[in-house]
Amino acid sequence: MRTPTRLTRTALSTALTLALLPLASQAASSRAAEYFERVATFPVYSNLGADEEAARETVAEITAVSRDGRTLIYTDSPGERIGLVDIQDPKSPKPAGFVKLEGEPTSVAVHHHFVLVAVNTSASFARPDGVLAVFDIRNPAQPKRVATLPMGGQPDSIAISPKGRYAAVAIENERDEDLNDGLLPQLPGGFLRIVDLKGQPSRWSTRDVDLTGLAEVAPGDPEPEYVSINDQDVAAVTLQENNHIVLVDLRRGRVLRHFSAGQVDLEGVDVEENDRIQPVGVLTGKRREPDSIAWVGPLLATANEGDYEDAEGAEGGSRGFTLFDYDGKVWHDAGVSMEHAFIRAGHYPENRSENKGIEPEGIAAASFRKQDFLFVGSERGNAVAVYDVARPWAPVMHQLLPAGMGPEGILPIPARNLLVVSSEEDSAEDGYRSTISIYQYGARTANYPEIRSSESDLIPWGALSGLVADGTQIDRLYAVPDSYYKASRIFHIDTSQTPAVIDGQTELRKDGETVNYDLEGIAQASNGDFWLASEGNGKAKPNLLIHANSKGDVLAEYALPKAVSAQRTSNGFEGVSVVGEGASTRVYVAFQRGWKNDPAGKVRIGVFNPSSGEWGFVHYPLDPAVEGGWVGLSELTSIGNGQFLVIERDNQQGPAAQIKRLYRIDLNGVQPVAEGQSFPLVSKTLERDLLPDLQSTGGWVLDKVEGAAVDKLGRLFVVTDNDGVEDASGETRFMRLGTIKR
Repeated sequence: MRTPTRLTRTALSTALTLALLPLASQAASSRAAEYFERVATFPVYSNLGADEEAARETVAEITAVSRDGRTLIYTDSPGERIGLVDIQDPKSPKPAGFVKLEGEPTSVAVHHHFVLVAVNTSASFARPDGVLAVFDIRNPAQPKRVATLPMGGQPDSIAISPKGRYAAVAIENERDEDLNDGLLPQLPGGFLRIVDLKGQPSRWSTRDVDLTGLAEVAPGDPEPEYVSINDQDVAAVTLQENNHIVLVDLRRGRVLRHFSAGQVDLEGVDVEENDRIQPVGVLTGKRREPDSIAWVGPLLATANEGDYEDAEGAEGGSRGFTLFDYDGKVWHDAGVSMEHAFIRAGHYPENRSENKGIEPEGIAAASFRKQDFLFVGSERGNAVAVYDVARPWAPVMHQLLPAGMGPEGILPIPARNLLVVSSEEDSAEDGYRSTISIYQYGARTANYPEIRSSESDLIPWGALSGLVADGTQIDRLYAVPDSYYKASRIFHIDTSQTPAVIDGQTELRKDGETVNYDLEGIAQASNGDFWLASEGNGKAKPNLLIHANSKGDVLAEYALPKAVSAQRTSNGFEGVSVVGEGASTRVYVAFQRGWKNDPAGKVRIGVFNPSSGEWGFVHYPLDPAVEGGWVGLSELTSIGNGQFLVIERDNQQGPAAQIKRLYRIDLNGVQPVAEGQSFPLVSKTLERDLLPDLQSTGGWVLDKVEGAAVDKLGRLFVVTDNDGVEDASGETRFMRLGTIKR
């Protein structure tokens, strides 16, 4: 598609119609759909030098690619440098070092064999400054600096025109959010700087385009945020805090058009941070306040992050994306549809409900094998929504791609059928690191999500921590979330579909009121009742076994005897299983880690007799933990005849993860004994190492392998806990691992 060169309304209307018709025709074709599949995740800290601490903060924010598509170049803001990654083999990215800069890199782009880096060298917010550093990367192992161009202010986004004639740099001159409550204006105002890419970099010239006097919010302080250029050398610039979009003719260096990004009303959103996902709220008049922008043929797509509250308290953030034409007419607005898709995939960040929800930030458009896509990244939902835009006025979600934490940069590389997403959140102390995710186009099916909730009913879910198969129905599982969410419930899962579908839920109630347990395990008795394990916190919150009927009514709660409870730590009940009927019923519960009087390297499994109220215990031998980590139990699943499967895992993630294992134990002939006696030690046999399964999708290895179930056909299912998308990527693995011998 080509953008119309004349901008009259008649010409625009005609050009839009002609430009969009081929896409509509293409969409109606019978060509089989293809999908993106993650093939690798590069932990950014692996690029650190041998003399640097591995725990040092290092991030990948914005990423570009060399002309041959074999080297990634990313901005590392806290390190004041750019990093390089060798992706000659995209399934095995390799660290390629750093290039030190004189300030904070804010964006990066590639022109022929040159890398252009926008660098913030400001002395303060009131004295903004920066440069455009240019490197020759014909030898990627030794980038050579060939030019430094003054920017006259603090640069943010940079883009190169498709024909290679111009670079455009958004000189933001960002505000100090601690000054006057961050209200605009805060001078000096920003502008757009055009770089004429003629000749050698040392001879490139620059021109400025004034953007003041256009927006209504703060006309003297435009704060340009992001820039994108089409094949007619027209730059689209977002003035995020001003809720405005400007179109600039780069050849003439003048503003062609500008318009407000407008407002949107939302119905069906979660607006309260109350530890429950309740998409029933209404937001009216929310300014879109777009962050990034991309050309989709003759249309403009914006990621509407929202980032500003003015003096009247009006906030932005419409939680979606919008497609505009040259005149600012809205051709499509995502409304709540994108956020609802994230809810269904378990990627909704409830702790951001009173802010901007999933917070769309990055956006990009590209064609892969003649199929047109729009990519929209969610900074808080930690995933990228991929839309088929063959009909740009009616985008269709094609798939959802899991990413690292805080996906910022979205880089399509169609020439190599690759998509690269850089995620900037990095905290070694909290166990998560900045990553670069690499996806390859061409898969016949979308392999994520592996579990989602129904399309017909909007069922929010997350933090799955326990799993059990129905005793009578094939293709039916049940799962429970932990204490991240209030109002404990049981989710119903249909495994006959791929992905598995959460198609119902049963809310637990005690005396007619909802309850807030820390559910870590679920089991089903032969009569259809449920037994649930609620973990204590080592203080006022006790470890409980809960007996509930199939309707969710709590029939009884069972606490540990005082002598046992006195040995408690902050890690308590995890998996639970129930065997037998009537007076022979026994409930087995796995404790996560050793308690005060447990020998080192051993953890207890409790056996409860509901008829007598008596408890007995055995010890389970744990595998040794890595230095600084721990190993514990996460699940206990009966497979009949006195045998159980046990999930044993460490608390490590990413490349540090080592122990994610499924063991089989046989309790036949093992007599549990009461507290105060020497517990018998059970033996274990490795059933399956789960680490290769967790690594198989090319992602960051997840920490919490929490639930396991074996159905009537002997099929094994294992699920991970996504921690409610807080200090975690939100990715959930729902793994189908074949059959096992019952």
